[in-house]
Amino acid sequence: MSPILAADHLTKWYGARLAVDDVSFAVERGEVMGLLGPNGSGKSTILRVLAGYLHPSSGTARVGGFDVVDQGLEARRQVGYVPEDVPLYTNMRVSEFLAFMGSLRGLEGAALAASVDSVCERISLGAVRDLLISKLSRGYRQRVAIAQALLSSPPLLILDEPTNGLDPRQIIELRELIRSLASTCAIVVTSHVLAEIERVAHRVAILLNGRLLTVHTLGEGGTERQLRVRIRTTDHQAVDACLRAVAGVSAMQFECDQPGGGTWRVSVADAQAGERTVAALAGAGFGVQEVTLAASDLESLFLRLTGEGRPQ
Repeated sequence: MSPILAADHLTKWYGARLAVDDVSFAVERGEVMGLLGPNGSGKSTILRVLAGYLHPSSGTARVGGFDVVDQGLEARRQVGYVPEDVPLYTNMRVSEFLAFMGSLRGLEGAALAASVDSVCERISLGAVRDLLISKLSRGYRQRVAIAQALLSSPPLLILDEPTNGLDPRQIIELRELIRSLASTCAIVVTSHVLAEIERVAHRVAILLNGRLLTVHTLGEGGTERQLRVRIRTTDHQAVDACLRAVAGVSAMQFECDQPGGGTWRVSVADAQAGERTVAALAGAGFGVQEVTLAASDLESLFLRLTGEGRPQ
């Protein structure tokens, strides 16, 4: 089966400045692909090419099998695009805005009404659909932006820095929404915040100065995390046996001896598994002294590839 998105040697020049340098990657159905890199790494430019806002200087991109240049109209019909700063008509009510955007996509009558109802339910906008957009919180405005991108049920959803400006609760809710949407479409999401990509993506493409450094596969949904646990015991076998019995622990590794005990690195599926890990160790009488979130494999890879964190 062909991928939903296939970028092949994409290159984009802005005058004398090379913004995207020979980038190739593909995104499959049901996959969340993260584009990760510092500001100015070419993430937004790549998205604008994929969404049909910009033409590449060279190379090709196909969405749903359609070339974004030679078959631009058909390719754009395959894409729902949410830019970083979404232009919303704040003097319109949510349902009015969605109906207007749906009509621009060729929906009308019963089909339009059904589509608006469907995205309001899917994005949890029922409580605010009759409110003016100007009255909405930043989190709800972002949901409205995503809803309008989904009106025509596109096979590819593009999200550019979707968590910018959101508070912690809104960020958590948006992560859950992105993971749920991946059941029906492929998603490309960008961020310069590594932790946000790690929590939602299946794979991540790391960019620097317009170049693709690598494509890295993450754990399922990007949820796995690693804890560094310091405890007052040197009985390695007992600790390993305790950890193996904890639901959600996928791996453990003894790192080093310390005065009166040692440190283990533990891979857990989610925050709840981390809590169970600490409770199990404490309940077994090992004496938990310190628990920290260890640097993930992605974080270490990112720093190594981009050179950040090295003495300058």
